[in-house]
Amino acid sequence: MKYTFDIIGVSPVLPFFNHQQQSWQKPKHQGVEYLGTHKCTLDAFLESVESVPVKSDWNLDQVVDTVIQFWLNNSESIRFWKVSLNAAGRDSLLVARVADIVALQAEFESLL
Repeated sequence: MKYTFDIIGVSPVLPFFNHQQQSWQKPKHQGVEYLGTHKCTLDAFLESVESVPVKSDWNLDQVVDTVIQFWLNNSESIRFWKVSLNAAGRDSLLVARVADIVALQAEFESLL
């Protein structure tokens, strides 16, 4: 299984929390998780990934490797998001998405 990781934006804490609560209450595509952290660091996202309830078919080592590879290959994007998070203030989170590629494709197709 292949995975993808992307930083998708900055959000105030409460709307992100509400989104997470709503997504847990309704059926959703398995294999797509949204993560939030107060820090724009690799360690913070690795900790977030490891705290996600384990998907029965996810290979956590591959997911962690995907996050690390993103971090190594996207320094400009990471700098941008770090500045954006700092500008947003302490009550904001940096939001990222980790997913298996097939599930993410299904989620995108459901939007159409």
